[in-house]
Amino acid sequence: MKKVLVINASARRQHSHSRKLTEVFTGEWIRLHSDPEIRHRELGDANVPHISEAWILANGKPETSRTDEDHEVLATSDTYIAELKNADLIVLGTPMYNWSIPSTLKAYIDQILRLNETFKIDPGNRQQPYTGLLENKTMLLLVARGSQGYETGEPNSHLNFQTTYLRTVLNMMGIHNIHVVDVSGTSLDKGALEKTIEQAHRQVKAVIEMVK
Repeated sequence: MKKVLVINASARRQHSHSRKLTEVFTGEWIRLHSDPEIRHRELGDANVPHISEAWILANGKPETSRTDEDHEVLATSDTYIAELKNADLIVLGTPMYNWSIPSTLKAYIDQILRLNETFKIDPGNRQQPYTGLLENKTMLLLVARGSQGYETGEPNSHLNFQTTYLRTVLNMMGIHNIHVVDVSGTSLDKGALEKTIEQAHRQVKAVIEMVK
């Protein structure tokens, strides 16, 4: 059975459309599996530490050369990365903030994008120097946006620093099997939004049928 990691990045606990999508996923996954293994990681209202000079210095050392202090400063990063490595299916629910992602999610990405842990570099390969180390993972991005038209070919695609950035980061870490479901237009007409939400919920369930 697939091991699932569900990550929430919305600052809202109430009335969060991205959290509602992860709830729909979790409920449907539990309905379809008798003994599901689901781990949750909260980022939205969590104290996700920013990387520091001490973090950078510790991360740059070979593991055998790290001091107790180095291991302590990297402990949160190690925990996050271990969760990702252990998961077969990763579900990330995140809103679009200022055309990008929440700052806590960015801090999380800084913690997990680590040389020789989630990716490696081949300096001799100028065309494709990065190789991801998180293999055989499936990613479900459940995103919410205040407006609409952010996908490729749509009017606001040039403002999408949310899923375009997340895809880049995930690809660099070796995650290429990515499914995106969005609730777009959360600040627009209520009737149109309800139809968008219903469609997104159906899409979440359809993705589950593909990956279960």
